[in-house]
Amino acid sequence: MPREMKPENAAEMLHADVQPLSVARPSQRRAMGAGTSSGSGRVRHDEKITVYISSEELLRLEQARLALRSDHGISVDRGRVVREAVATCLDDLDAHDTDSALVHRLGSDS
Repeated sequence: MPREMKPENAAEMLHADVQPLSVARPSQRRAMGAGTSSGSGRVRHDEKITVYISSEELLRLEQARLALRSDHGISVDRGRVVREAVATCLDDLDAHDTDSALVHRLGSDS
């Protein structure tokens, strides 16, 4: 069930000054992202997204989490696994641009 917003919070959101996002071009991303980044780890996060996945994808995610714990002694929640996977994927995109796994996977969908 969605959370109800208090009227004063809703008004703040509707009238907030929002700065447009600037998206870096591939050459700019490579220059900015010379090093690799990792997921944000265990910190309080400012933003939230909702992602819908299939039952099979959720099962694979849970199996990966359990394998990390049983095989490698790394105990993390699913959110942490997802954040690290996103960071890894974006680092690969920055480093390899059109040869990245993300471009190949998304390009094969069209």
